[in-house]
Amino acid sequence: MESTDHRVQFGLRVRELRMHPRRSTGKRPRSQERFADDIGMDRTYIGGIERGRRNPTLDVIVRLADGLGVPPAELLRGVGSPRPSPGR
Repeated sequence: MESTDHRVQFGLRVRELRMHPRRSTGKRPRSQERFADDIGMDRTYIGGIERGRRNPTLDVIVRLADGLGVPPAELLRGVGSPRPSPGR
């Protein structure tokens, strides 16, 4: 796995949740511009995250999650590869 694959996976997860929010959150699909405005960030920064070109800090991850109405861990679901068990 290349070192940036996890950023691409994370960005795709953010985009997926932005465009297809869960019904339980009560959120509606939003454009990058609208979402960025809602959370007080620049649209180009959101775009960079969604394309895997940015490496967001924990503070940014929490802000994104709050704006999407999900726990921060939800943004990391499926990101990275499974690690081998010890002793293998």
